[in-house]
Amino acid sequence: MAQFEFTAEVWVAPADDAWRFVTVPAEVADDIRMMAGPRRGFGSVRVEVTVGRTTWRTSVFPDSRKDSYILPVKKAVRDAEGIHDGDTVTVKLRLVDVE
Repeated sequence: MAQFEFTAEVWVAPADDAWRFVTVPAEVADDIRMMAGPRRGFGSVRVEVTVGRTTWRTSVFPDSRKDSYILPVKKAVRDAEGIHDGDTVTVKLRLVDVE
């Protein structure tokens, strides 16, 4: 089971300030690329994520500018965990559908 843990800063999407993301560290992104195999639409990879006491399923999306993936952090999670723009969070990420 492919699992990772990292810390990252929450940032606001420049094109739409309703979206918040964290950038997956480069070394984790490299491992995801190797393990994920064929990808879904937009190159996304399905994941299960835990931040604090909140766990949810989503996808990480490739970010060619940073040669990494970005992880959306939905409003319900930010509210439940008291997360604000610029906060550093600890992310536990598990690849879904990957042996």
